[in-house]
Formats: sequence, structure tokens, C-alpha cells
Amino acid sequence: MRRYWLVFSQAVTVVLAAYFVLTTLKPEWVGRNSTLGTTGISLIEAPALPPTVAPPGSYRLAAQRASAAVVSINTSKVPDRHPQANDPWFRFFFGEQGNGQPQAGLGSGVIISADGYLLTNNHVVEGADEIEVVLNDSRRARAKVIGTDPESDLAILKVELDRLPVITLGNSDTLQVGDHVLAIGNPFGVGQTVTSGIVSALGRNQLGINTFENFIQTDAAINPGNSGGALVDVNGTLMGINTAIYSRSGGSMGIGFAIPVSTAKLVLEGIVKDGVVTRGWIGVEPAELSPELMETFGVKAKKGVLITGVLQNGPAAQSGIRPGDVIMQVAGKQVATVSELLSSVAALKPGAAAKVRLQRREDTVEVNVTPGVRPKARPIQR
Repeated sequence: MRRYWLVFSQAVTVVLAAYFVLTTLKPEWVGRNSTLGTTGISLIEAPALPPTVAPPGSYRLAAQRASAAVVSINTSKVPDRHPQANDPWFRFFFGEQGNGQPQAGLGSGVIISADGYLLTNNHVVEGADEIEVVLNDSRRARAKVIGTDPESDLAILKVELDRLPVITLGNSDTLQVGDHVLAIGNPFGVGQTVTSGIVSALGRNQLGINTFENFIQTDAAINPGNSGGALVDVNGTLMGINTAIYSRSGGSMGIGFAIPVSTAKLVLEGIVKDGVVTRGWIGVEPAELSPELMETFGVKAKKGVLITGVLQNGPAAQSGIRPGDVIMQVAGKQVATVSELLSSVAALKPGAAAKVRLQRREDTVEVNVTPGVRPKARPIQR
């Protein structure tokens, strides 16, 4: 019995010694990934995942799909000089009026077409004399402004480059509060940056940023330089164009706003096809329902938009709309706020009649309104 025990113990010793040698010198033979550090300590490393497989909870693939199509935009503008700035007597009394150095600007953009079309914010390129686009692969090109729409703060640029990466356009109408999103851009000029968050709210308006507002609100960090960049979903598809932040310090405070891609599509189609965005207009002065106005006009309606004034001989006046009417529907779409009314009317095709349902005191009335072309608005002071 003692002899058997001695043989068994010697066999176990040999096996353990062999296992130690294998794990140190040939760890792959025993299914362990380890490397021998400079200190001689055996370090265990996790197996690398394939590039097409992301760890649980990672948005790596979405960022990879979208990032290549997000660009940095550098702008420069030569400052205006006084007509008499070169007059010695003018300089003697008033000093040098500016040093003549170009004013630099920074923003982001999104490539939406292999033909070289880009989406960005109007305020990124507004007034710029030169616009340079820098791709994620470090290529650079001068950009041409195809068209702008100050009322939605969108602009379409074009670059002449081949092999352009293109982002996939999503359907922003399917977004819901709580959905994960990524913001991609070039904040503060540090280089392309990806931040994550959720959709905090939808349909934000009355912020005084644009004439037409229907913002996606997100807590994904957006900072100066992100304007014009992409807001994408977890699949890397474009859901919005990052536009503005709420901030008291100039940095992100967790409240950012993006223009939905549904709005951007309408602007893109109008500018590329017609060279300008054409919106409907009916010539009314709307106001939110309030107890004071309801009493003044004798309004009985509980929902809708009160019409306090009608332009003489305008489309609304010609269709029979009067001050005191409350518009409840435009082309079958419910309207409850002034912003919703403006957006619904703007979406109408000029020259094509649309049904408008309104309440006049205690009666419900339907009229056919043929909208005209919305006049150009004055630029908003941002």
C-alpha cells in the first residue's frame, strides 16, 4: 500500500510541475491568455473581441457607423472696416478701427450624400467668407454654400471630394423620451468627440431660438463647436442636427437641443430642388388662449389657437376667417399652440387649398384656405 501511495504522489508532483511550466511558457496550450511582464509576473489578459462585436452596453458600432460622416467646419470672416480707416486724421481722432485680422469660427457638419452635400447650422456659416471642411480621415476641402434657411437655422453645403462616407438618415418621428442617443461633433476644437445620453423631451418650442421650433431635447453633452453635428440613435442613424444648449457658463449643463431630421429633410429638398425653402402663409395674427383674451373675444373654445387679427385681403381673410375665431385643425392636423399653428401652416403647399376647422363662438366651421408664400422673416438675434 505504501508503494502505491509513493507512486501516486510522485505522479501528482510531475503533473503539477508540467502544468506550471505550460501555463508560464505556453499559456495558449491550456486555454489561458497571459503575458510575461517585465517584472517576470504572469499577467492574464481577456480575449479580444472581434471589431464587429461590441461589449454589452457599448455603443461602439453606432459611433463607428456615424463618426466617419461627421466633419469639422472652420470658417473665417474678414471684419468690416470703416470707409475712412486709412485716413491719417481719422486714425488720429478715432484710433485704429480693428486690426483687420480674420474672425474664425468653429462648428460641425454631417455628410448626407455621396455627391458631397452636407447639413449644418445656418449660424455656423452665416456671414463667412471662407468655409473649410475637415473630414474624420484628415482630408480637407473648401465648401460652397448651396442654400440656407435662417428660420429653421439649417444650411446646405457642398464639397468636391470622392469616396465620401455618408450617414444613414433615420426617422425622428419614431423617437421616444428615454431612447438612447449619441451626440457627435467637434466641441471647442479638441477633435471629434462622441457623448451619450437619452432623449429628455420632444417637441420643445417657444425657446426663441428659431422661428420654427420642434426640438429634440437631450442630456448628451453638447458644447460650443458641436453645432451642426449629428445626433444619432443606437444604430448610428441620423436623428437630428445638434443646434443649441441651455447654459449659464458656456458649457454643457445637460440640456441640449437638436433639429429633427424630419425638418432637415424638408429644408434639404426645398433648397436642392428649388434653391429656397417655400412655406405656406395665411396672414393671421395668432395668440394662445388665455382667460383675458377669451373674455375679450367672447370665445367658448377650450382648445386651439385664437386669431386676434387677420390681414386685409390675405389668404385667411379671403376664406372668411375672422378675428375671434379659434383654429383647431389645419389640413386634418390638430393645433393647440401658436408654434403648432405656424408649423402646420408652413407645411402647406402655396396655391393648394387646405381645410381649416375652427370654432366661432359656439359653432364649428370648416373653411378652405389657399395659402400664399410666407414672406421672408428678419434674422433672429441669437
